[in-house]
Amino acid sequence: MDKELKEGKYIEAVGRRKTSTARVRISKSAKAHFIVNGVDAKEYFKTEDQRRLILDPMVKGIPAGEGKADTKWSVDVRVSGGGIHSQSEAVRHGLSRALVESDITLRGELKSLGFLKRDPRAKERRKFGLKKARKAPQWSKR
Repeated sequence: MDKELKEGKYIEAVGRRKTSTARVRISKSAKAHFIVNGVDAKEYFKTEDQRRLILDPMVKGIPAGEGKADTKWSVDVRVSGGGIHSQSEAVRHGLSRALVESDITLRGELKSLGFLKRDPRAKERRKFGLKKARKAPQWSKR
């Protein structure tokens, strides 16, 4: 069930990681661009590792030579909460979901790469009587 996008229309998906939430909107356009919170993605995500993370669904997820790979996507992201690394993983999650919504044949490849699963790991809460989640104060017999 491919969704055919008309001019000015977009597909929206939400991605999450830890406390970060990314709202991703993709639309077909003549020129590909990637905007995060009103700024170019290269300026928002400073390190090469974070830039690679957000582009992984488009690079690894879309098989080459299928005609779909040459589709130019205009990506607009609103991301909030968490740190910069968890924000980049939230963007990857949201972008993967949006791509699957645009073309269901991408689902198998993106799922096998693990991009469609929300990473459930988060910081454990602190318990009373302890210094951190599991670190106890030093014990002394006398």
